[in-house]
Amino acid sequence: MTIETIYERLKKEFNDDILSLNSEANCEPSISVDSENIVNIMLFLRDEGDLKFDYLACLSGMDYKESLGVVYHLYSIAKKHRITIKVNVPKDNSIVPSISKVWRTADWHEREAYDMFGIIFEGHENLIRILNPYDWEGYPLRKDYKQPEEYHGLRVPY
Repeated sequence: MTIETIYERLKKEFNDDILSLNSEANCEPSISVDSENIVNIMLFLRDEGDLKFDYLACLSGMDYKESLGVVYHLYSIAKKHRITIKVNVPKDNSIVPSISKVWRTADWHEREAYDMFGIIFEGHENLIRILNPYDWEGYPLRKDYKQPEEYHGLRVPY
């Protein structure tokens, strides 16, 4: 199934929640969607018989300087096709509904995106830091992040 076919199916089902299709030759094709309805979109992609995206391969946080994003890489083991879904949120209100109830593997991926970028996954059952200490300040993969000179009185390298 082509990305254009999947885009048309999503556009028909979710209308204005499907924002754009990017199928430029120099990058991986992706579909941008409104973050507010991401759970229903993901359930549709997982449960619809001819789509059957049964595997969340990766969920990554992104910093686009002016905004933050989440990129979801889905794969259908049964149908042998893949898709990339993207959402974009403002830095000052970076809230995205959690999809950890759609694919359980999203649990740790969402925690990492929270820890590194500060993206809040609303509805996540245990949204705590996973790589940094619990009391770490800031989000290290944001482009505006400033490395602290000390942490608990110890010099931070670099």
